[in-house]
Amino acid sequence: MINYVRLEPIDYLVIGHITQDITDDGIQLGGTATFSSLTAKAMGLRVGVVTSVNPSLDLSILEGIHIYNIPSEQTTTFKNIYTPDGRIQFIYQQANLLNATHIPSIWLNTPIVHLGPVAQEIDPNLPRIFPNAFIGLTPQGWLRSWGESGRISNTDWVEAPYVLSKANAAVLSIEDIGGNISVIDDMVSAIRILALTEADKGVDIYWNGDIRHFSPPQVLEVDATGAGDIFAAIFFIHLKHTKNPWEAGRLANQIAALSVTRSRLDSIPTPDEINQLKIEIIKERSIES
Repeated sequence: MINYVRLEPIDYLVIGHITQDITDDGIQLGGTATFSSLTAKAMGLRVGVVTSVNPSLDLSILEGIHIYNIPSEQTTTFKNIYTPDGRIQFIYQQANLLNATHIPSIWLNTPIVHLGPVAQEIDPNLPRIFPNAFIGLTPQGWLRSWGESGRISNTDWVEAPYVLSKANAAVLSIEDIGGNISVIDDMVSAIRILALTEADKGVDIYWNGDIRHFSPPQVLEVDATGAGDIFAAIFFIHLKHTKNPWEAGRLANQIAALSVTRSRLDSIPTPDEINQLKIEIIKERSIES
């Protein structure tokens, strides 16, 4: 059964489809809305999600997160096939699209709003209704297209300049742009802060014309699913708190690296792990200074 939302103020709002992913171990919950909301909860925030799923979908693993569902006959469904040449992704079902009319009025003043489309489901005009929020974007779903077979490929993000200009920060992966690094130049001209993740190579943070690279610690990777969404939630929250993209990028990079050592939703960091890594980064900063 779906969780019933309690309409009360929250600290962190994620908008996007909770998905069901077809895996070798059966159907698993996925999507930015799942991984980022659980991470924000682990950071100690009150978290809400606006999504669209079939009401029969079991969301019990998201206990404690306020979920406002736009009921749909279908739940967005993906299948990922991992090959030596990279991931092949298919989409088989898509839930309802999300727009401004679907946002509860009490959540319009949420301090941090995270737009996390996975399948072109979010109206690009949505940032306009949150004039006082810190808006973070993970635009992967606006960079995807598919045909009758459902196989996903990269596509141009026509609304990028407009949407990016309305946001405070964005996080995307090298996979999201099909390895075409040249598109980043246009993106960074529209937004002050952008993080480009490159799996085990780390992350490049772009800020006001400057770029810094952060390499991750060496770990044994078990499953990278959701790592980018975990990175994004940590990055947005810590950036809002510190106003420092370098420090936010360093913490998010460390936690994302930890996440890949575990599988699927077990990758969500615990509050103790987050606090310990914060302490370690503060110590490193003290040594450097």
